[in-house]
Amino acid sequence: MTTPLRLGIAGLGTVGVGIVKIVQKHATLLETRAGRPIVISAVSARSKDKDRGVDLSGYAWENDPVDLAKRDDIDLFIEVMGGHEGPAKDATIAAINAGKDVVSANKALLAIHGQALAESAEMAGRVIRFEAAVAGGIPVVKALTEGLAGNGISRVMGVMNGSCNYILTRMENAGLSYEAVFEEANNLGYLEADPELDVGGIDAGHKLAILAAIAFGTQVDFEAVELEGIGAVTIEDIHQAADMGYKIKLLGVAQMTGRGLEQRMSPCLVPDTSPLGQLEGGTNMVVLEGDAVGQIVLRGPGAGEGPTASAVMGDVMDIARGLRMSTFGQPAKTLRNARAARAAVSAPYYLRMQLVDKPGALAKVAHALSEAGISIDRMRQYGHQDTAAPVLIVTHKTTRSALDEAIGEFEKTGVVSGTPVAIRIEQI
Repeated sequence: MTTPLRLGIAGLGTVGVGIVKIVQKHATLLETRAGRPIVISAVSARSKDKDRGVDLSGYAWENDPVDLAKRDDIDLFIEVMGGHEGPAKDATIAAINAGKDVVSANKALLAIHGQALAESAEMAGRVIRFEAAVAGGIPVVKALTEGLAGNGISRVMGVMNGSCNYILTRMENAGLSYEAVFEEANNLGYLEADPELDVGGIDAGHKLAILAAIAFGTQVDFEAVELEGIGAVTIEDIHQAADMGYKIKLLGVAQMTGRGLEQRMSPCLVPDTSPLGQLEGGTNMVVLEGDAVGQIVLRGPGAGEGPTASAVMGDVMDIARGLRMSTFGQPAKTLRNARAARAAVSAPYYLRMQLVDKPGALAKVAHALSEAGISIDRMRQYGHQDTAAPVLIVTHKTTRSALDEAIGEFEKTGVVSGTPVAIRIEQI
């Protein structure tokens, strides 16, 4: 009889329950495809008595996930608890030390401790897989480590947080303010317990750091990701961007340049006819660019019980079939410690400001831009609001440092009220 692959699941929230459902519903299908049975031996969660809508009576129970990780009757430890410290980290290390392979959905853990965990696992001859940690049900990790392994990757780009994409598209479609839609999303349970993880770009930044490590053969470095959330985006920005044929997205971009590795997660304008521009609601999209394949686009659900559990089970099936791979697609010891580079690749920028109603005001702004080496592509002025008028400028390609220099000069002119908003226009 073929030896079964025995699972231990730590965490019985949305994703953990989804895994149990798949194993129970598709036991015969999984065995046929893997060539061996896939069974659950034991589980662990905070509360044993909670009704989770699935039958757990056939599985051993551990209160402590570290004890679960050490059990002799599991071969594969599945960590779907979350958090980059505490039980998730401790149990993952315990599993590796106990000779178990690991499948994780924990982007924060991998983004912050990925290099150390990868080195430990590979020294022990163990495997860590984490498809579910990035973009939910989209198999982007597998695409980079397997399907595109013959490519030099030039750029990774995408919308990687469904909650932010929901907020931005809801603002546009309903004509609501950021504050109103934020409250709506929070009441619907779309945001993390700490909403800043979503709207501040932190959650998506974790995912970008992981993809950048795989794409460019570098040590994962979340601290080097430039983060800017969506809190400053107004309904006026969304409407004015639409007038010019753009949509605003919280966009992650990673690319290797001569100055080092750029990693940024920030609001960007993208053409409304592009795949990213047409992305609605909570869906995720990742764009990968390779020297042999060109550009490919992966689109799908970025979260939820079914999609995330599906990604976990994809990793489980690989391990059941005997596929063993380095954590980030190449041996951890060979990953470079890349120099972090602030975004220096030039691009057009959207610039919104309140211009005081004074003679020569616009000329002073244009002069400040010119002195910074920035030329204007398009400009629009909207109706007056009290003593100021909203002015929208789209620049030709420039760098963020040059733009910051010009914005610094605006204050000295005495004709700009408040802080200008600058949003990069990303070329797709």
